[in-house]
Amino acid sequence: MTKTVLVVDDDPTQRRLIQAVLERESFAVSHAENGDAAMAHLASGAPVDVVLLDLVMPGLSGQDTLKEMRARGFVQPVIVLTASGGVDTVVKAMQAGATDFFIKPASPERITVSIRNALSMGDLKGEVERLTKRAGNRTTFADLIGTSPAMTLVKRMGERAAKSSIPILITGESGVGKELIARAVHGGSERAGKPFVAVNCGAIPENLVESILFGHEKGSFTGATDKHLGKFKEADGGTLFLDEVGELPLDMQVKLLRALQEGEIDPIGSKRSQKVDVRIVSATNRDVAHAVEQGRFREDLYYRLNVFPIEAPSLRERREDIPALVEAFVRRFNVEEGKRVVGAAPETLQCLTAFDWPGNVRQLENAVYRAIILADAPYLQPYDFPAISGIVAPLPEPVASGGSKPDLPSVLQAAHAAMARAPAQEAPVRILDDRGHLRTLEEIERDLIQHAIEVYAGHMSEVARRLGIGRSTLYRKVREQGIEVDFKEAS
Repeated sequence: MTKTVLVVDDDPTQRRLIQAVLERESFAVSHAENGDAAMAHLASGAPVDVVLLDLVMPGLSGQDTLKEMRARGFVQPVIVLTASGGVDTVVKAMQAGATDFFIKPASPERITVSIRNALSMGDLKGEVERLTKRAGNRTTFADLIGTSPAMTLVKRMGERAAKSSIPILITGESGVGKELIARAVHGGSERAGKPFVAVNCGAIPENLVESILFGHEKGSFTGATDKHLGKFKEADGGTLFLDEVGELPLDMQVKLLRALQEGEIDPIGSKRSQKVDVRIVSATNRDVAHAVEQGRFREDLYYRLNVFPIEAPSLRERREDIPALVEAFVRRFNVEEGKRVVGAAPETLQCLTAFDWPGNVRQLENAVYRAIILADAPYLQPYDFPAISGIVAPLPEPVASGGSKPDLPSVLQAAHAAMARAPAQEAPVRILDDRGHLRTLEEIERDLIQHAIEVYAGHMSEVARRLGIGRSTLYRKVREQGIEVDFKEAS
């Protein structure tokens, strides 16, 4: 999403100059002529990601505005502007919560670097807060991203269920975030801060299920060289999340049912049962009711787990949440990978929102991760998601090498001019058709050759070299594809 900068300055000329600088860098700009107008703008709920705040203004000064912002809970990073670089002034502003300052007039580079540093600092603070909550098992439904009707219903139901100890069964497709919902249930309950133990029942070898869930005593079977507590005991006092519970073998379902009913477990090799205080939240992407009908899942256990069902919506059912999810993933991967991507371009968000996402939020997360690694521009472009948009990255600008033929520089100049006249995003090579299906290799190859011929102005030697094929092969493909071209050669 485009980041918005609020410029607070009583000088309209200064505001226009800063706006011109920021809009060249693809930032959105809002204006406020004084501190009171800035506070009104923030209170209105209008999007603001960074505030550029002049310190000397009539009425509410910059210093007072900054103090008022923090007192009223506005946490946006603030960069102060001053016509004089007095140390006392700067120190007071930083003590009041400013993240940076610069002296007017500042160079465009100084302004954009300061804003991007402030955004990066905001990303870092947000990621630290998220990881701190997760490590402390205090994630709540307020931390779940999404305001769509489907997600709002999940939050509302989850918040109510969290306040009791009622068993919850979360259903939904793979990748929708069932574990995150389970963590929010735990974080919103009286058990917040206590252990949250997640176990994927479908990933445990069948002969180890009992030991992993209920534990074993030392020497109870071959290879049991130490005592193992088991997941139930690890979660004692907290929440045990049984992911893919429908994959449990039938004999383990009997023991799980007893643990739920009696509140006690029988570790392998133990001479007596052990009491446990565990809240059970389970999840599955399968139709457990159908498994019950087929005899693959115990009916009594199903009713014991499915006391309070919550259905997690697929991503295609909550498309309006995709921009917020992308923004959150960009913030996280910026911190993890040391990148400074500002967000996603509007056309990119439009493309991502239109996609069906069969892998749901997990697929979107991985797609954004890949795009962040490859991105060179401040905003993610459609070609950063080639498998989604069907648009490949533009061909790199040709660079002359020492072994080039005598007139090759003129060829490269012509190619550069051609790319300047027709940017790659206006002449994309699509890999998907209008219905979202892959086009044939022949069709993609024809478009790529045609695009290369246009970029390199019909100089076939350079086209062949850039495509990594021989000239004779290029000519043959041109004839087979029926591509019309005004042949030129660099001799």
